Amino acid sequence: MLFRWEFPRLRGGFVLEFWEFPGIFPRVQIRDREIKVNIFDMAGHPFFYEVRNEFYKDTQGVLLVYDVGSKESFEALDSWLAEMKQELGPHGNMDSLVCVVCANKVDAGKLRVVDESEGRLWAESRGFLYWETSAQSGEGIQEMFQTFYSAILELCENGGKRPPGNSGISFTREQADAIRRIRNSKDSWDTLGIKPGASREEVTRAYRRLAVLLHPDKCLAP
Repeated sequence: MLFRWEFPRLRGGFVLEFWEFPGIFPRVQIRDREIKVNIFDMAGHPFFYEVRNEFYKDTQGVLLVYDVGSKESFEALDSWLAEMKQELGPHGNMDSLVCVVCANKVDAGKLRVVDESEGRLWAESRGFLYWETSAQSGEGIQEMFQTFYSAILELCENGGKRPPGNSGISFTREQADAIRRIRNSKDSWDTLGIKPGASREEVTRAYRRLAVLLHPDKCLAP
């Protein structure tokens, strides 16, 4: 993604050479200002943990990238988020970071296993921005980085805090959890969130609770 952003006019796919240095330090034009950004690619393998943990300090923005053709890659977002919170420490605050979730390889076509609504739900339920991208074709890359840098600039201008109303969340965590449970449910019991063999009264109560929680007028979750 960094390579595609740096060389947007490159055609014919990738240059299959190993980029040895983990960071780039470009100057970019945001609105009417030129700013310098330091971007580091945090190698995801556990072997590199002792190296990448040094880069969390003073971080102002994070790109969480997953492969839409890999369920494992998407599910790993939770562990990445946990590591990030751990490294930020007790004094760290997610409100002082701009987080963007990138659903990458959207050119995968029929090989895609994580749909847009699932990825968007994960991101927006946590107050993160969400983008669909393809490092192969360049789709969404330039727009995503411009949005990312603009949000970081706004954060800096707001004293290191995300401006109020900038999260775009239009649903609650409870609603997001209910939708996620429904997506992964194996039967009607799972859908309602009750144990098999529950009484008619319990079924009715669960159904009504779900209907109210996810009513279109009250829930705008994807």
